[in-house]
Amino acid sequence: MADEQDLAFHAALSQAATGVEDALETLLPPPTTTVAEAMRYATLSGGKRLRAFLAIETAMLFRVPVTSAIRAAAAVECIHAYSLIHDDLPAMDNDDLRRGKPTVHRKWDDATAILAGDALQALAFEILAAPQTAQDPTIRCKLIARLAQASGAAGMVGGQALDIAAETAGSPLNLEQITDLQALKTGALICWAVEAGAILGKSDATNLIAFAQALGLAFQIQDDILDVTSSAELTGKATQKDSAAGKATFVSLLGLEGAQKKARDLVSTACDTLLPYGSAATNLTRAAHFAIERSN
Repeated sequence: MADEQDLAFHAALSQAATGVEDALETLLPPPTTTVAEAMRYATLSGGKRLRAFLAIETAMLFRVPVTSAIRAAAAVECIHAYSLIHDDLPAMDNDDLRRGKPTVHRKWDDATAILAGDALQALAFEILAAPQTAQDPTIRCKLIARLAQASGAAGMVGGQALDIAAETAGSPLNLEQITDLQALKTGALICWAVEAGAILGKSDATNLIAFAQALGLAFQIQDDILDVTSSAELTGKATQKDSAAGKATFVSLLGLEGAQKKARDLVSTACDTLLPYGSAATNLTRAAHFAIERSN
């Protein structure tokens, strides 16, 4: 049964990735300018599409039309791509490699990377504002407002700011601080992805948000684990940068085995929150396990 569930999950993940890639091909501007080329390069360069998958799967719980779900998924992938472009810049994480390819500022330059990221952020909100996403303008406004909160100073950007501040101060964070940081930097956008399905379905998102909070933290812990156990060839990006910089991670604070146990416990918590949805949430349950079983 577990093998069948795994096959079904990976098939759904692949289907979601294909659906959102097709949508983004149309929604992104044609490659007639350097900025447009950079936008497409960053957004259509593969990746797990986990956020897109979560948006689509949660929307299915509430029988949301596929077109609406895919547009929400495309919007969150635009925000995610913009965040990666900016995170890779010299003023941030200064990375040369992303998904096994040169980062945007390396392929072009810093200015192009900044502008491409800005344009992708704007495109995400343009997608959500269109009536094709939802006929009810109240739903569209709620999607936009919640994504703004999740990606702004009270969410992803706020988490990145805390990360930079800690690095600048040269004072490693403690476990509570790094948990709070990652809840913003990584978790907020994952929470929006699952909440979007409930918003589109005019349903309560309380359980789904609890699921996403646990999943997001487990996902980040696995990133920290891979940073010390994997290689650039497998992950598609530089590894062991955090330890070299003396930054606190879940592994440095808990040890490798402690971090692995923490991730497993979080996955168990995430799965428990999905019990009210029964078998309809099987793929979401498998997504929680995938977050800590992945190798990149």
